[in-house]
Amino acid sequence: MRWEFSPEQADFRSVLADWLADRCGPEQLRGWLDAGDHAAFGQQFAADGWFGVGSVEDLGGEGGGLVELAIAAEELGRRAAPASAWLGCMLAMPALAAIPMAAKSMLADGVITVPAIPAGRAPDAAATVGVQDGHLTGTVPVVLAASAAKRLVVPVARVSETDATGTTLCLVETDQPGVRLRWHALTDRGRSVADVELVAAVGTPIPADDVAAVLGEVALRSAVLIAADALGVMEYLLDTTVEYVRQRKQFGVPIGSFQAVKHAAAEMLVKVEAARSIVYLAAASVEAGHPDAPLHAAAAKAQVCAAAAAAADSALMLHGAIGYTWEHDLQIFYKRAKLDAELFGSPAVWNERLADQLGLIPG
Repeated sequence: MRWEFSPEQADFRSVLADWLADRCGPEQLRGWLDAGDHAAFGQQFAADGWFGVGSVEDLGGEGGGLVELAIAAEELGRRAAPASAWLGCMLAMPALAAIPMAAKSMLADGVITVPAIPAGRAPDAAATVGVQDGHLTGTVPVVLAASAAKRLVVPVARVSETDATGTTLCLVETDQPGVRLRWHALTDRGRSVADVELVAAVGTPIPADDVAAVLGEVALRSAVLIAADALGVMEYLLDTTVEYVRQRKQFGVPIGSFQAVKHAAAEMLVKVEAARSIVYLAAASVEAGHPDAPLHAAAAKAQVCAAAAAAADSALMLHGAIGYTWEHDLQIFYKRAKLDAELFGSPAVWNERLADQLGLIPG
């Protein structure tokens, strides 16, 4: 099945692609990566209204849904844009829907708000922050875009009056003495993570009847949007590899004329086309609340991210020695594909979720 966009979605994709070509070219991207500062891109992305696309108008958005967010993620991946803050904000939306003013300030004013959940595992309802004397204390490791955030959506473990444990959500301002951040350098310099340490921090409770359901929605969004990013990375890898093998000559002919090279490039093309259908089916399924949405999202994260990591290896092989150099942009996309595979859960983790939901793993 080949996914077809509506005319409005196709127009959105075209306009965003043109904007990114103008605002996130290779030289600009390398400047941000070399400086280790992505703030300029994030601020411009928010200022030009892109944060509002894919969120309902009642919350300050421009309309659309998860399919539009997946389109944005795909185009951002195609440019390796340093968009950790945007991704974190889009993952925070299921929780912020209960606080319209907070959602509006994020979408309309660019007040970066991200979920304080570990980026190294699949999102779940587990909480490492607790309440002591009415204040929040605990540490959350490797939180995506934490260093850019003005607010954090923090899962908090609590003990009820009946000694039953549970999880609540709190909105925490980062500019208070009780919030400390410890930044970590990543091989993929276009992404940022930091440990969040709360020491007697103040938080505002976020109303939620079912916190597990909210965090479950965050998990499905993370799977879809990271898979979409990986799709965009694959498209870049395919395009740049095909261009290279047409130009690079060996024995007086382009290496693209060799059968082994043709087969490797064709396999990359098949991965891209299959990934596109998987990603957008999952996006539409999650957006519609389809009963099989968890299956579709898990398949997207597992299969597309694994395919992108394999495509990165193929691209590196076909580029030969030049692909290993710092000067070639391939290294930027190679690292992004590899991090996409691990961000918010590896393909193996999501395959296990898929198998569990299908009843393939004995209970």
